[in-house]
Amino acid sequence: MSIAKTQTSESFRLSALLSFSGGLQDAYTYNVRDGVFANAQTGNVVLMSQNFMQGEWHKGLRYMLPLISFAAGIFLAERIESRFKTGSKIHWRQIILFIEIVMLLAVGFMPSGLSMLANIMVSFSCAMQVQTFRKVHGYGYASTMCIGNLRSGTESLSQYFRTKEKGSLYKAFHFFGIIFIFAIGAGIGGILSSRFGTGTIWISPAILLVVALMMVRE
Repeated sequence: MSIAKTQTSESFRLSALLSFSGGLQDAYTYNVRDGVFANAQTGNVVLMSQNFMQGEWHKGLRYMLPLISFAAGIFLAERIESRFKTGSKIHWRQIILFIEIVMLLAVGFMPSGLSMLANIMVSFSCAMQVQTFRKVHGYGYASTMCIGNLRSGTESLSQYFRTKEKGSLYKAFHFFGIIFIFAIGAGIGGILSSRFGTGTIWISPAILLVVALMMVRE
């Protein structure tokens, strides 16, 4: 029985790079850009609602605008996929990576007074990434957040203990591995943010450039 070759966009190595970048971006916006999450939109919803109900409208907008931007990023990524999926000159995923790289490079030049705009752009970029790269070795996952991966990994681990099927254990390792690498990216992002400030985000476009080059090789 032949085994289908895994696409580069679904390889664990590429997914690990994306998850590391996603963790770093969350730590960056939280530590450098006024305590807003780039990826964890559930946290933004909680803080937005809390501030609005306390009458802190300006603070509430700080969390609402990245949330709206995240939705817009999903929308645009889907449109790009629909428009360029059958193209032969350039892969639609590479188009999205190029947009992300440009946006994140620009964010690094923004002073602290433009943190709201920076958060909007980082959330938009994260949304495009999570919409574009949705599988690792055929398993649905998220490269910029953990809760879905934690659910899927724990479910697979439970199935392994119940059925002893190695495939379930293999699947669980993928999800827990992605979570671990996301956490490493977040930890390093937090440390570097305290040292290098707004420019810390430039690590992410460098990683995304590597991802784009990996896809070019394929």
